[in-house]
Amino acid sequence: MAHRITSGWGLHPRLAARVHQVRFPEDLRTLVAAHAPLLAQGNCRSYGDACLAPQVASFLPLNHLLAFDAERGVVHAEAGITLDKLLRFIVPRGWFLPVTPGTKFPTLGGCIAADVHGKNHHREGTFGRYVEELDMVLADGTCLSCSPTQHGDLFWATIGGMGLTGFIYAARLRLRPIQSAFIAMRALRTANFAETCRVFAETHAQYPYSVAWVDCLASGSRLGRSIVMLGDHEQVAEASSDPLLRAHSSRSLAIPFHFPACTLNRFTVRAFNAAYYHRQWRREVCTRIHYDPFFYPLDVVAHWNRIYGRTGFLQYQFVVPFRDGEAVMTEVLTRIAARGSASFLAVLKTMGAQEGGMLSFPLAGYTLALDLSLRDRGLIPFLRELNQLVVDSGGRNYLAKDAILEREQFEPMYPRLQEFLAVKRHYDPRGAFRSLQSERLGLS
Repeated sequence: MAHRITSGWGLHPRLAARVHQVRFPEDLRTLVAAHAPLLAQGNCRSYGDACLAPQVASFLPLNHLLAFDAERGVVHAEAGITLDKLLRFIVPRGWFLPVTPGTKFPTLGGCIAADVHGKNHHREGTFGRYVEELDMVLADGTCLSCSPTQHGDLFWATIGGMGLTGFIYAARLRLRPIQSAFIAMRALRTANFAETCRVFAETHAQYPYSVAWVDCLASGSRLGRSIVMLGDHEQVAEASSDPLLRAHSSRSLAIPFHFPACTLNRFTVRAFNAAYYHRQWRREVCTRIHYDPFFYPLDVVAHWNRIYGRTGFLQYQFVVPFRDGEAVMTEVLTRIAARGSASFLAVLKTMGAQEGGMLSFPLAGYTLALDLSLRDRGLIPFLRELNQLVVDSGGRNYLAKDAILEREQFEPMYPRLQEFLAVKRHYDPRGAFRSLQSERLGLS
């Protein structure tokens, strides 16, 4: 056991925690019996306080592949294994993750707990859709396997349940076959948000992957101008080995220290956004790109979160239904541009039908993610105003990236909340599993 200052990827908030290293499955039963309340902790790639608690069980040593069914494409692995390690194993064998977030460094257990989504949600749904079975340790020390057909209530409360239902020791994940490690990508430059939405609508049936980088500081007729990136796995005449099925290489760059807090401001971000938008001279570019820069563009730089300084940043992500989605997003982008809130990483996607876990984030609509520096002292009140706009539109905030949502706004966002709480009370009646976020939102 060690005492350590811990934080999520946004570096806010920070918490002094007792960190218990879990090396064997039996350790989980001992921990929950002797040290509850506590929380499973992976690689701390969620942004806010969802991975923080005064006592945590670090799953990073539980990072082993347990079995691989090469015929069906099903991997059985411990929850502490990272997507990075999984990809290095499965890609050369002709398989890929069915759904992946924008970084390859979360753990398998973290992806399940957050029910992560990716660029293909409009076609393929969330990560939890491809989980066949969970091996869990419950609050009373019981070891239990659950699936959609066995203890389904626990399974669907755990998918997206932010680690609050029990320890996920291991999981079976269904993969997708690929013939190449490369993506056929089409990039389109749009003049404004209306054109961006039109491109999404016109291409959804054609491309499984779609995402837009948005210049959130552009205003007026240029409001919401974007680079829309569409893609699909490259198809080849015959299945091949190296170099077509080449896994990613190691990173070569790193941010060695925390930048001064003033580095990212509306002027530097405005200059960056203009340069990024205009680097694509033609309206449309088609290219072939390895999966690593397509899915994980920021992973090439280790510790990139340090550019926000020691005060850290908030990643703010929400989704609003298609019904009024374009109007709501336009209002949000207008407020952000008018305020000059500097986000050099603003990502827009569309989402498919609502499904998955009881607290899973996605619903059919537009989702926007922003990185915003906490150097801005008025940022949190401003974002809470946006939260109310999201609530009123029938949308919700993403718990894996949240650090500021208030209970009164959270509860109407998640209509299956009471169902989740009933399952948690059944399997964890004494509240053995809790986090800073669960305390803030009334989930403990």
